[in-house]
Amino acid sequence: MKMIKDNRIIQINNIVSIVKLSSLMLTSIIFFWYIFDGKNVNLGLFYTQTTSILIYVTGLGLFLIYFLWTFSIKKFSKRDLKYGNWIENVIFIAIFFYAINVTGGYQSPYKILFLFIICSVTIEEGLKTGLTIASISSCLILFLDLISGSNQEVNTYFQNDIILSGIFLLTAWILGFYVKVEGEHIKQLEELINLDALTGLYNHRSFQEKLKKTILLSKKTKKPVSMIFFDIDYFKHYNDLNGHQKGDEVLKTIGEIVKANIRDDDFAARYGGEEFAIILPETNEEDAIKIANKIRETVEKESFYGEENQPNKVLTISAGVSVFPDRAKDEVQLLKSADDALYRAKFFNKNRVERYKSILEELEKDIEDKDIELVSSVKTLISVINAKDRYTYGHSERVVLYSRLMANKLNLSKKDKENLIYGAYMHDIGKINIPKEVLMKKMPLTNEEWEMLKQHPENGVEIIKTIDSLSGAMPIILHHHERYDGKGYPYGLKGEEIPFLARILCIVDSFDAMTSNRPYNKRKTYEEAIEELKRCSGAQFDPELSNAFIEVIKENSEKFDSLM
Repeated sequence: MKMIKDNRIIQINNIVSIVKLSSLMLTSIIFFWYIFDGKNVNLGLFYTQTTSILIYVTGLGLFLIYFLWTFSIKKFSKRDLKYGNWIENVIFIAIFFYAINVTGGYQSPYKILFLFIICSVTIEEGLKTGLTIASISSCLILFLDLISGSNQEVNTYFQNDIILSGIFLLTAWILGFYVKVEGEHIKQLEELINLDALTGLYNHRSFQEKLKKTILLSKKTKKPVSMIFFDIDYFKHYNDLNGHQKGDEVLKTIGEIVKANIRDDDFAARYGGEEFAIILPETNEEDAIKIANKIRETVEKESFYGEENQPNKVLTISAGVSVFPDRAKDEVQLLKSADDALYRAKFFNKNRVERYKSILEELEKDIEDKDIELVSSVKTLISVINAKDRYTYGHSERVVLYSRLMANKLNLSKKDKENLIYGAYMHDIGKINIPKEVLMKKMPLTNEEWEMLKQHPENGVEIIKTIDSLSGAMPIILHHHERYDGKGYPYGLKGEEIPFLARILCIVDSFDAMTSNRPYNKRKTYEEAIEELKRCSGAQFDPELSNAFIEVIKENSEKFDSLM
């Protein structure tokens, strides 16, 4: 739509430029007719040639001057452009007024020249400016009649020019009204293209465009941009029970609630399905959380058809909040981090708002001062990996959540739990050295590519080995692809030779890989993944830990189902 709009503006500008150039050429011809008419008749052919040359040279000069002016004015700011347009209009009025003066004043037959500037200005700038120029033009020709024809008993020119003034104003009004109606029609079309028909909020495409523009502006102004990402809890359950028509009514109502609870400068969109996103310019994290909670509480208090059959006996939403640049370095990270915070909100009981918090931010509280800079470098590397492989981002966060549940199930010590979580978050950090083409390849890897991929555990340890605070996570990262039967990598360790926490991560990592869409395979259901864990128990996985993790999945199946 923007391309169409820009193309329309270019076409209008071209038409207006042609009209103005034509008017300048005609005015130059009028000047020379007046200058040479009846004064140099005896010059014969020389007169004709000289006159023609002068007309063409002057016309060409005016053309070049105007062309350079229109080219240079594009570089001005909107404010300067507005003043520039008015200066241009005044110059054209002055040229036409002068031409009329020197060709007979109130008796001049060229008063109609003003129609050129009236038409071009009205087309370009609209009804208000067009009527203003028409009024100025009318006043000028009537002023000439009153001053120059005041000695006449009956000034017929004045009577005719009143009609001409009416023509000026009527032309400006008709053209301006047409331009106004067309502009409103285009605006309506833009809204239809940019808005979601069901909720009245903006759609996914316009949201992405707005997000990019907002982040660019934020980088210039150095002011934060917050994002709220939320969806409806157990919405699939609601649709299954009540039908999609009732589900659409819920979406529409929530759209109205969102519009009623955001500020004028905020930008709310239906991101997709039951997911919504809100961009909050110049807003810090705390204020964004307040707005998110206000929307959440309003939805919770709203009465919806059939909500008593929901698992929580009421229809609710969960929301995640993130902020640029504190939590994200660009629009992609902002969206992903807000989505991750939403995932966490849904995982932990729903009907809540969660702010984005990186695992490494938790680590920073406990690390020694000398390691802070190194941990910051690790965070940067993880951001780079996420940019290369969109799968890695969500995968690491989900593996952390599974690892927390498994740690609680096994009653791990605080230190072991921390090491498992840090290892889970950074287990793929060694992929930084692997080309994106290999990470995202849909076809089977070649032997060379497979050998390259198998090096990522050792590469990961090499990256963090100088950070003493992460020493406990190193064995987990190094050995999380070892198999219980000794057929894994990088060292082919077997059974209890494999570190205990690495055996846990191997199960958790594999389970998430099976239940997620990857470039090279279709996701399995949780039931199918559990059967795969059972089948590979004692071969790829530690049998006791595998059984424990299966119990974790079954105990939390309701949570996982709501995240699908």
